[in-house]
Amino acid sequence: MNKTYISRIKYIEKVRPFIGQEIIKVFTGQRRVGKSCIMAQIARIIKQTVRKANIIYIDKEKYEFEFIKNYHDLINYLLDKTKKTRTKSYVFIDEIQEIEGFEKAIRDFAKSGKSDIYISGSNSEILSSDLASKLSGRYVEIRVHGLSYEEFLLFHHLTKNIESLEKYIKYGGLPYLMNLKLEDEQVFGYLKNVFDAVILKDVVSRFEVRNVNFLERLVEYLADNLGSLVSSKKISDFLKSQNISLSPNTVLNYLSFLSSSFFVSKAQRIDIAGKKIFEIGEKYYFEDLGLRHVVVNFKQVDINKILENLVYSRLIHLGYKVFVGQIDNGEVDFVAEMGGERIYVQVAYLISSSKVEKREFGSLLAIKDNYRKYVVTMDKMATGSVKGITHLHILNFLTNDF
Repeated sequence: MNKTYISRIKYIEKVRPFIGQEIIKVFTGQRRVGKSCIMAQIARIIKQTVRKANIIYIDKEKYEFEFIKNYHDLINYLLDKTKKTRTKSYVFIDEIQEIEGFEKAIRDFAKSGKSDIYISGSNSEILSSDLASKLSGRYVEIRVHGLSYEEFLLFHHLTKNIESLEKYIKYGGLPYLMNLKLEDEQVFGYLKNVFDAVILKDVVSRFEVRNVNFLERLVEYLADNLGSLVSSKKISDFLKSQNISLSPNTVLNYLSFLSSSFFVSKAQRIDIAGKKIFEIGEKYYFEDLGLRHVVVNFKQVDINKILENLVYSRLIHLGYKVFVGQIDNGEVDFVAEMGGERIYVQVAYLISSSKVEKREFGSLLAIKDNYRKYVVTMDKMATGSVKGITHLHILNFLTNDF
């Protein structure tokens, strides 16, 4: 906890109102997106503002805490660390999913009212329906993502321009990259290790995956088909063409494992007119583009779907719930909703012809409501509007409150 950290103000401010409150703070997100650093920053704030604060910090990725294997070990450790103090204790547990039955210990300490609890996990199942129901009204989830483009500029001391955007697109937004030269050999060496940890620890080990070869092929398929509508049957049929026979149900299970580890995120389709959510056919986007490029090498020919992933991530970072829009026989890349409001976003690399312009703007013009509509591209002159539809350069979409 003596390290120097760059503050991620967005997350600090989300947590600040709950510091000292008898409500469990749960940080979730993919491995290596910065949950540990944010918790360390919160612990430092408490230490600076609370006189003689009893801070207990357990990092399950460190060998010194290897002995805490289950909830019995956790309870005994916490009792030992809190028995000598009469004041509130501040408990931080990093990667709590590594502790078997941890929810029993957390429930117990939450009820005592003597501890301010912060936990993090790299698997969405740490907030299982059972735990969530038992802690109803007593926890708040803070979803942590990799660096936004604005944070990437701050962490790497870069300015807003095409060159820095290309680095962000290619290498992704994992915070630790600030300690490396932004060069292929160093960055992708690190990202390969992160990829292996996510797949082996958070997917294979966690869900007892037997067919690791299929899992790897599935990840490759998602990386290749970034931004394309997929279904379990479509994937199953493709695999059969590759002499791999797996049922659609098995494919669904493996997709859920990848989503649960926050490695990929699913965007369901919604009928814009009827607001019906379709159960079949969705798109999958990667939490971190750098990790996607570990699976499938970055290629300029993929720029359109990579930009789509970038826009999706931006919307999620801002707090929107994001869908793929369906209107008659057409598609709108994103329908984003938050606080009763909705926006529509189309993504294209360049508006290179009148045909492309008609396609990208036409889908939005067919929507007859008055919600804001955007076309996001990399055109140098991406400004102004067309019949009320705002044309934005990707740099401005990533940095401005549009």
